[in-house]
Amino acid sequence: MSQPFKPTPASQMVVEDTAKIADKSWEIIQEKTFRKWVNSKLALKNIEPIRDLNEDFSDGVRLIQLLEIIGDTSFGKYNKKPRMRIQKVENVNMALEFIKRRGVSLTNIGAEDIVDINLKLILGMIWTIILRFTIADISEEGLTAKEGLLLWCQRKTAPYSEVNVVDFTYSWSDGLAFCALIHRHRPDLLDYHALDKTDRHRNTALAFDVAQKYLDIPKLLDVEDVCDVSKPDERSIMTYVAQYFHAFSELDKVETAGRRVAKFAEVMQSVWDMKHDYERQVKQLMQNVRDKKAIWSNARFDGTYADAKRQYAEFIKYKSSEKRSWVAAKRDLDALLGNVQTKLKTYGLQPYQPPAGLTLADLDKVWQELLDAEGRRYKSINDKIKDIKENLRKSFANSANNFIKSLDSISYGLANLDGELDAQLQTVKSLSAKLKPLEQSLKHIQELDAQCREANIEENDYTVFSVDDLHFELGLVQQAVTKKTSFIENQIVSRNMTNLTPGQLEEFESTFRHFDKDSSNTLNLFEFSAALASLGIFYRDEELEAAFKQLSQGSEEASFEQFILYMVNVTEDKTTPEQLRQSFKAVAGDKPYVTELDLKRSMVPANVVSYLKEWMPSKDDGYDYSKYLDHVFKR
Repeated sequence: MSQPFKPTPASQMVVEDTAKIADKSWEIIQEKTFRKWVNSKLALKNIEPIRDLNEDFSDGVRLIQLLEIIGDTSFGKYNKKPRMRIQKVENVNMALEFIKRRGVSLTNIGAEDIVDINLKLILGMIWTIILRFTIADISEEGLTAKEGLLLWCQRKTAPYSEVNVVDFTYSWSDGLAFCALIHRHRPDLLDYHALDKTDRHRNTALAFDVAQKYLDIPKLLDVEDVCDVSKPDERSIMTYVAQYFHAFSELDKVETAGRRVAKFAEVMQSVWDMKHDYERQVKQLMQNVRDKKAIWSNARFDGTYADAKRQYAEFIKYKSSEKRSWVAAKRDLDALLGNVQTKLKTYGLQPYQPPAGLTLADLDKVWQELLDAEGRRYKSINDKIKDIKENLRKSFANSANNFIKSLDSISYGLANLDGELDAQLQTVKSLSAKLKPLEQSLKHIQELDAQCREANIEENDYTVFSVDDLHFELGLVQQAVTKKTSFIENQIVSRNMTNLTPGQLEEFESTFRHFDKDSSNTLNLFEFSAALASLGIFYRDEELEAAFKQLSQGSEEASFEQFILYMVNVTEDKTTPEQLRQSFKAVAGDKPYVTELDLKRSMVPANVVSYLKEWMPSKDDGYDYSKYLDHVFKR
């Protein structure tokens, strides 16, 4: 048998006078309510329900069975089938002693009152039991059981404007308070806002039905016990409402337990996700490192600066983008693993040990391998760029130096010509033939120069020559070869002109060279006209064109040989030196010198005037034509 409890204020909420029941109707409602309450407890042990509180409690058996259930204890040996009054009294006394040991004071209630079927006292005793075992453990902010239950009802129904719970009588007569309690905890069971707030019977019936069907709250009351009385019975209402409190408290406990389980599961799921993310990210980062190392290991250079520079640019881009994302990922992994361990420690769980090969130490090792590979890759690219630049310098220098040597060789050949004119001409032509390959070689050197500029090579210790230098010197040699060829060819022509004096040949040749402005060893019509004028031969335009067409054989250019032949033909009829002297004197107006203005007035072409000014010696304000003619004709 359990030890007695000290009475508490909540457990002593007993009506001072249990005999004070003013209205017989209240007795009927209480008897019905308390009987249903008793039967709901007996049903927990599948004990046959009672039909009459008076009769069925009189032998003490049902009372003991009730107390064993709600007190969660065993009375041991008692009279299970009492026949004599004394046996019934013993049973009831045993029950009353148990109630007293549980801290409940019974006033004016004895075993005989129960055995003798005193309904008022029986109701008082049952109310005392209900208070002790159903309502007394209700506590809200330290209030008494009744006040605590009332406060709980007020808090739960506060959001419902039509409900105002101030007691356990009138506040429940419209059924809305019952519906509000159900809707507050289980809105899925009824739609409070759809209720007809004026239909008290329907609302009360709905609450009773839903509570019994879904919340296992027995119908301790009938609808009429609440809606059709002048004042609902307080004890009956409290007894019934207490069932709501316990049902929802149990629901709250289950929900709390569910939330606790859910929270734990969420924590475990979160930890699992974090561990999974850690392992996945470590694997991915390690794989990225391995892939990058493999790419670098298999990288090859094609020997060009463009390829090396491209690989360098790719490496720099990797460091500024891809690697930085990896660095951030590595830092995040450090933090992620720390968060996993912190979370596990917070909930008292076993620390997480990453799988072999996926620890931070493993990651650090792989990361160091990446840094080492980076260093090798960077050095490899830089060394290759240096080699390519050095090779470009040498290639350009060798080509440029060899180019100059070839030009020097041609120039040396030109300067050391010897022998017969025909042999010299053949030598010059062979030297000229060497210029064509040099032009192709210069294109190659230009390509090398472009590669050097692309590689930002500004200095070259292996040569002093630039592409411009080579262009310039090639032009000089080409010009020298052309002039030398023309000179020898002209000499051969002159050699064959036996009907001309050496002075005439010299005069004609110097005149031809002077007016051959493009060094083509030919004269066009304009140049031919100027050359004739410088020699004192003048034609009208149509005569000049006819003469030029005849000597050039219809071509636009006349060769040196054609010019000399023409001069041979016209020399036979040429004016004598004395006649020329008289002509100059006439142009000069009998002065011993001729001026530029005199020449222009005589319609001498401008280019001829320029030629004469260049070759005639100056005298006074003009030019000494006598000395010029003496020099030309070597008198």
